[in-house]
Amino acid sequence: MTARDRIAGAPISWGVCEVPGWGHQLPPARVLAEMQEVGLSATELGPDGFLPASPAAMASVLQRHHLDAIGGFTPLLLHVAGHDPVPEVEKLLRAYAATGSSTMVLSAITGQDGYDSRPELDAGGWATLLGNLDRLAAVASAAGVQAVLHPHVGTMVENGDDVRRVLEGSDIALCLDTGHLLIGGTDPASLARQAPERIAHTHFKDVDASMARQVQDGRRSYTDAVRDGMYRPLGTGDVDFASIVDSLRGRDYDGWYVLEQDTILTEEPRGEGPVADVRTSVSHLRGLLG
Repeated sequence: MTARDRIAGAPISWGVCEVPGWGHQLPPARVLAEMQEVGLSATELGPDGFLPASPAAMASVLQRHHLDAIGGFTPLLLHVAGHDPVPEVEKLLRAYAATGSSTMVLSAITGQDGYDSRPELDAGGWATLLGNLDRLAAVASAAGVQAVLHPHVGTMVENGDDVRRVLEGSDIALCLDTGHLLIGGTDPASLARQAPERIAHTHFKDVDASMARQVQDGRRSYTDAVRDGMYRPLGTGDVDFASIVDSLRGRDYDGWYVLEQDTILTEEPRGEGPVADVRTSVSHLRGLLG
């Protein structure tokens, strides 16, 4: 499979998100049909309730739309002593086996709704988090699935220091999410150059850097910035995708390039809707991949 064949989608590019009150949610039939229409070959699974709960039914829906399943975003509480995330992961792995999914994208959530604030972790919390990451990576690996950690705004792994602690204190691979890293203060192009061997999955989204700075300094909430268009189609924002692709391909990266432009819909879209941005991103990324 060539790099151009490994371009995938994520339902959040169509505004489908696990956060309560996120916005208008489009139906799976439309989202999956539009993924197929723009030439995507696979999709992340989306939040609970987007696809059928039965693993067999989930697989059937994806097959009807000629889309492979990757796995997907898995928000888990990882820093609380006494809370064991392993049973949640084991349950998800049954769906992964039925759909042929290969990548579990872990996110270290705070335990609060949304991504507008987060607590600070003490040494004990960090030890619990890092230990859970390695435990979950081992559980997933035993089932033939690659677990990766997704640094994410408003979670326990958000900024450059957090990413460094994960790289130094855990063996888990990373999901290079170009948008969340940049907003959290990590240059994704620099990370791709410095630690390409730790990157096993990608979420590609472009970012309006001026709006990202407003989130960083507290002038605008993360949710408001997403609603106002902080995330942009590839090639229309401030992320250096050419450098990132060069770094990954220089290390023979063979994972997915997931187009994931976080979107909030306030109403039923008029005209084409979110697929127009996805089409722009697909075209730009295909040009970079050659």
